[in-house]
Amino acid sequence: MVESKRPTKNRGFYVRMRLLHGKHGRQPEKTFCYRYFKWVLWFSLTFYFFTSYLISHGPQSQKPTTSLSKTTVSHSKTILASRALFETANTTTLQQPRTHQGIFKDLKVYIYDLPSKYNSDWLSNERCRNHLFASEVAVHTALLNSDVRTLDPWEADFFFVPVYVSCNFSTVNGFPAIGHARPLIASAVQLISSELPFWNRTRGSDHVFVASHDFGACFHTLEDVAIADGIPELLKKSIILQTFGVRYRHPCQEVENVVIPPYVSPENVRSTLSKLPENGRRDIFVFFRGKMEVHPKNVSGRFYSKRVRTVILQKYGADRRFYLKRHRFAGYQSEIARSVFCLCPLGWAPWSPRLVESVVLGCVPVIIADGIRLPFSSAVRWPEISLTVAERDVGKLGTILDQVVATNLSTIQRNLGDPSVRGALLFNDHMQEGDATWQVLDALAQKLNRSQRRLRLSGESRFDA
Repeated sequence: MVESKRPTKNRGFYVRMRLLHGKHGRQPEKTFCYRYFKWVLWFSLTFYFFTSYLISHGPQSQKPTTSLSKTTVSHSKTILASRALFETANTTTLQQPRTHQGIFKDLKVYIYDLPSKYNSDWLSNERCRNHLFASEVAVHTALLNSDVRTLDPWEADFFFVPVYVSCNFSTVNGFPAIGHARPLIASAVQLISSELPFWNRTRGSDHVFVASHDFGACFHTLEDVAIADGIPELLKKSIILQTFGVRYRHPCQEVENVVIPPYVSPENVRSTLSKLPENGRRDIFVFFRGKMEVHPKNVSGRFYSKRVRTVILQKYGADRRFYLKRHRFAGYQSEIARSVFCLCPLGWAPWSPRLVESVVLGCVPVIIADGIRLPFSSAVRWPEISLTVAERDVGKLGTILDQVVATNLSTIQRNLGDPSVRGALLFNDHMQEGDATWQVLDALAQKLNRSQRRLRLSGESRFDA
């Protein structure tokens, strides 16, 4: 209505000025015709404004169809103008990462600010950030930078306890020694339960820990010892993010858990990919580099890799199609990127970083670990991007892979090239949509029945109703 009045008012002013001053600004004579014309004009204008008012405010103007039509046209113009103005004036704002709150059902995570002896002190050794167990550091870092983090523990759904237990590297062999894990975690729980009420109210059921070692929350590298020790009693009600997972019953996963990938540095992957030849040629048919014992030792009644790696070496060590190496090489990722198939046999535990490295570098992972439970199966369609070979069939590898080449290798490789699949297995310092930390939060969002905040809000809702 404002827009319709404005031109009428301006035109009336223009007409009156013309009548008052004439064409050349001279005062016209007040003849009978002049007075008659002035009276008719006044009457016409009065009638026009009166009818306009009735049309704008009368019953017809309240009809939904008329109102909707006018609103739609006017509103669209307003949106276009406002959007153009906003995009011009707020370019920097638009470039900021979008919030993840809505995606994760308004999930909120509180991160305990523990003394440095539980986490940051271990970072003095650079390996702590980059070795295969470093997802405990990576998850902590990403959550600190995430907008799901809350500084108010009373509004949190989950509580993250950042204890690094994998960075105590052995001076003998350089491997992570985790004998201190149980007392360090127990000390952290004692601290948070004595200073804040949140652990005690649920006995830790809404608290999250990372156990990124061979047998997860059992905190031991040998399975028989891990099974004998079991999961610490104080963690049995908590949520454990762990690399270990199997599809059968096992004492080391008898706790609420989320299977996560072992840590592989995104920077190292990018560096490897940047150095590849432009043609992307894969000149290695089957690749494996790692421990392969010619005469495996009996350790507590168990043999390393259940002798699977030994069979691979014995059967295919002389096969020129199989590129098998027993010694470490710093640039081994470049070998993966040149390979068609990458063997991922079990070691002491069923999982290995080769699973992640193969996928992100485009090599078809050949998984040889009976019953393994793979990370983020809802986001990573493992049957479509990998091969699974039973441990008992490892001696038939050559025939199996030849059959794949003759049938569906190109389909598997095409599926493997999906960037979202590769991204889901990598942890970034700043969480990216679809990456490994994203998948962790998505998994936690499915466990909101453990959130005391949600239970409290739900109780208030029922009370108000």
